[in-house]
Amino acid sequence: MALISEVNMSFSHYMDDEYEKLFRRMNPPRVVIDNESSKKATVIRVDSANKHGILLEVVQILTDLNLIVNKAYISSDGGWFMDVFNVTDQDGNKVMDETILDYIRKSLGPESCCTSSMRSVGVKQTMDHTAIELMGSDRPGLLSEVSAVLTDLKCNIINAEVWTHNTRAASVMHVTDEETGAAITDPQRLSLIKELLANVLGGGNKVRGASSVVTEQVTHTDRRLHQMMFADRDYERPDDNEFDEKRRPKVTVVNWSDKDYSVVTIRCKDRAKLLFDIVCTLTDMQYVVFHASIDTEGPNAFQEYYIKHIDGSPVKSDAERQRVIQCLEAAIQRRVSEGLKLELCTTDRFGLLSDVTRIFRENSLTVNRAEVTTKGGKAVNTFYVSGASGCPVDSKTIDTIRQAIGNTILKVKGRPEELEPATTQDSPTRFLFGGFFKSRSFVNFGLIKSYS
Repeated sequence: MALISEVNMSFSHYMDDEYEKLFRRMNPPRVVIDNESSKKATVIRVDSANKHGILLEVVQILTDLNLIVNKAYISSDGGWFMDVFNVTDQDGNKVMDETILDYIRKSLGPESCCTSSMRSVGVKQTMDHTAIELMGSDRPGLLSEVSAVLTDLKCNIINAEVWTHNTRAASVMHVTDEETGAAITDPQRLSLIKELLANVLGGGNKVRGASSVVTEQVTHTDRRLHQMMFADRDYERPDDNEFDEKRRPKVTVVNWSDKDYSVVTIRCKDRAKLLFDIVCTLTDMQYVVFHASIDTEGPNAFQEYYIKHIDGSPVKSDAERQRVIQCLEAAIQRRVSEGLKLELCTTDRFGLLSDVTRIFRENSLTVNRAEVTTKGGKAVNTFYVSGASGCPVDSKTIDTIRQAIGNTILKVKGRPEELEPATTQDSPTRFLFGGFFKSRSFVNFGLIKSYS
């Protein structure tokens, strides 16, 4: 009987999937891109058959193109999904690049019906690299130690993303074998990597939530970082935790009894990828967005969502309401760029991240967030750093670091002119580290995934 029940359930899921495919083919998505109706933004309209997670799928595509969503109107009540997004590029201009516009049409339009099952929300196709996920307690110098271990193990770090929040740190790193440039698939070598990273993780004062997993698929990096920190319960704050209320996002959740919705209202400082971070968190918490309004007022953002749990019910208790508020606050704060912004651009080479983060550590800099990318033989990295105990970075420290790495390689962003190059004199270590920078900050240990 159990076998028959399992077969019937599998058949039911299969039929549901086939019905969804048929429905989408009969009602293909429509995408209209309008550069005429608004003077300041490109207007993108998306009409599609509704399904759970489709809003995140659309927002993820726009976010991955580095587009800024200034306004949006979302409605997905019933069987149809209708969205309007006002977007600009990172410079605040309309999107005129036909390559980008054509990509949006193909990714969200009728052609997407053929690939949606492969592209399921938040999942990317496997690549020729091994993905390492790290999760644990944040501490100074941790990224330096981790990158040094990977370099000693002949692992070349090609991409990395590092977040820290509420004393916790998470990172997703993509590495390849130094000699072959391919993914690392040898089980014994993967086991050694995990073991040594576990030893680094054990050097922290607090150890919790360490684990390792090998898989052939990788979740969208930003979404995975949210999932990792959510699972680690980084949204929980001790009672004695002091937090600047002026910087805290204003998040409220109230029930609209007449319509059985819960209304989530968010007011905070606007920034890139804010919409993605919120929609991603709501989706992974198993809430469905039925209606939403997104707006920006100068430097501030106002967002309102009408949600229900996936089971069709609104928020049921005060405990659930508080949890939603805490999780959304954490999602917003994880990507807040605290500290001095340093941008590194140079020719890529093996061991670059290890060398750069060692210089940071030797000069008592803490990496709060990092984005490391490698493309076409070039390493382009962004670090947000602070001094000891989170204090501002001393201008002399920045001068010393820039001389060691190279004034033309490492740029200081968003700070007073006093932090610009104070001297052009070469330091004894400048030529040694001139080919620097290729990775970024990380923090603790966790999961290893191979892609081939």
